[in-house]
Amino acid sequence: MQGDLDDAVRAAAFAFLAEQARIRGEPTPPVLPLSVLQRGFEFGGHRVNLLFASKGIFKPAILPDIPISITTAPPDVRKAPPYSDGLGDDGLVSYKYRGVDRAHPDNVGLRRAMEERKPLVYFLGVAPSKYMAFWPSFITADNARDLSFLVALDLGGAVDFTALAVEENPGRSYAFRIVKQRLHQVGFRERVLAAYQRTCSFCRLRHEELLDAAHIIPDGQPRGDPVVPNGLALCKLHHAAFDSNIVGIRPDLIIEIRGDVLREIDGPMLRHGLQGLHGSSATVPRQTALRPARDRLEERYEQFRKAS
Repeated sequence: MQGDLDDAVRAAAFAFLAEQARIRGEPTPPVLPLSVLQRGFEFGGHRVNLLFASKGIFKPAILPDIPISITTAPPDVRKAPPYSDGLGDDGLVSYKYRGVDRAHPDNVGLRRAMEERKPLVYFLGVAPSKYMAFWPSFITADNARDLSFLVALDLGGAVDFTALAVEENPGRSYAFRIVKQRLHQVGFRERVLAAYQRTCSFCRLRHEELLDAAHIIPDGQPRGDPVVPNGLALCKLHHAAFDSNIVGIRPDLIIEIRGDVLREIDGPMLRHGLQGLHGSSATVPRQTALRPARDRLEERYEQFRKAS
């Protein structure tokens, strides 16, 4: 009976996550807010939450022994996340024990999940209170020597877990490289929007679905790394204009519009959406460490001047 309950709760958890991703229009794997994951869902008159931010290995009270999730905390918003430390292109994660005692109940629970082939959810923090969710995930090895478990992540149908195989799989490796690319993109966006309080730096628009994280030094160029001091929270219009060098930002945070566009005569969108920004100040985070780096602004502004 306990086995039936355990399986039913896990199935309900996976259905809940899929529904949360669907209603938010999130691709696989989705990024979900901590509040939703902590609130969880109703099952048989019980509230089942899926994680606690301060507890990496989590078992809800309704389950007798085996955890339902494992979590890696979000990175420092001032730094690029070191995902490569534990996350390989093969979709395998090295997940550290709780402490150093193999007999700790949390470690015993994950060992049982491995032995009984119980699926879990792996939550990877991408920004404060935002987690990318992978399910079903499976414990595939217990490495007592380095006090860690090996976890195989589902990639949205990219791999068949029926045999729990972890051998080389070129298709799986390619799929996970795509996931990692999205992980970095999502993580950068979430960190930048959090720093800018989910507001466009240029026009103060607050509709999050219309906001992007723009690189000051473009991605792929030297120093174009995905850190908050290399980012600006911009609405989609101003992101496109910034990337096209229609709008620039000086190192003193004054916004400029390219000369030919400033002289152009068009409708109200051009007049209010772009030309009206000329000479105004960009809004930046209160914390100095999260503000745009002056040397990056100088380099990007020089590109804007050349385009003008």
